[in-house]
Amino acid sequence: MGIDVGIYGATGYTGLELVRLLDGHPDARIRFVTSESSAGQSLRQSWPQAPDLPLVAAADAPLDQVQCVFLCLPHTLSAPIAAQALAQGVRVIDLSADLRLDDPAVYTEWYHVAHPAPDLLPVPYGLPELGRAALPGARVIASPGCYATAVLLATAPLVRCGLLVPGAPLIVDAKSGVSGAGRTPKQNMLFAEVHGNFSPYNIGRAHRHLAEIEQELDRAGQPYGTLIFSPHLLPTDRGILATVYAQVRAMDAVRAAFEDAYAGEPLVSVLPAGELATLGHVVRTPRAAISLTPASDDLLIVVSVLDNLLKGAASQAVQNFNLMWQMPETTGL
Repeated sequence: MGIDVGIYGATGYTGLELVRLLDGHPDARIRFVTSESSAGQSLRQSWPQAPDLPLVAAADAPLDQVQCVFLCLPHTLSAPIAAQALAQGVRVIDLSADLRLDDPAVYTEWYHVAHPAPDLLPVPYGLPELGRAALPGARVIASPGCYATAVLLATAPLVRCGLLVPGAPLIVDAKSGVSGAGRTPKQNMLFAEVHGNFSPYNIGRAHRHLAEIEQELDRAGQPYGTLIFSPHLLPTDRGILATVYAQVRAMDAVRAAFEDAYAGEPLVSVLPAGELATLGHVVRTPRAAISLTPASDDLLIVVSVLDNLLKGAASQAVQNFNLMWQMPETTGL
């Protein structure tokens, strides 16, 4: 087939994973990679194991040479480039937060800045297991956040089947490796700060991924209580483990709801009863795994795990790319 692609923000952790996946993809050809801080250098100077690709500034990226771009950029920077690419007939897979929320007012509420390109909204939300039908042939796809992917996979089957006790809180205790914070140096991400430590951040109802989680759960049309989301920083390089505590109305229907939701899914596994999901199931793979544990007659514990740089970012973007271009969705994965 041969689809020419470009990658904006190729020197970050997610960007490197995208380069690695697309470099080995049988139907993709990388035509350019961008970096503002390293323009004029080779990608190999930033990542010794990377292909020897020249880095260009975003403003110099040759959009006329590609059919699709991947945007691994900070929020507010991504949407204007998406608009430019779409205007030139180039398809877009955005890994930032800019296109995930349907309502620009909600974006402003959570990101404290006016949406940079509200005319683009809404676009298909790229969590294939929950919304695959909207992705084939799409001109633009918003890839979900890493926490949002883990939490939605763990909760959507309960909401869709009306299994949650109305009004009961839905409590998510989640942990992420330090690569989830990006590659820009920060004091609290230094090895000496992280090693031997374990810390919560943005707990309760403060984390920005809450907005997209609630947006996608609301699509199911079934009631659920207040979503409490408490993320933590794990002293590991990668991986997300989200533990969900949910009051359910019919425990005997829970396993069937999850197995039906993910039957035939190539990249999501519902583990057998008694087996608990761990980072070891998924790290450095494009897969997610889910375990289900009844804690009492009406209290369910769901554990959802994935690699934040892969199923939480780069490999999910490639999965969306495959669906966009109507290829088998695990191609290159």
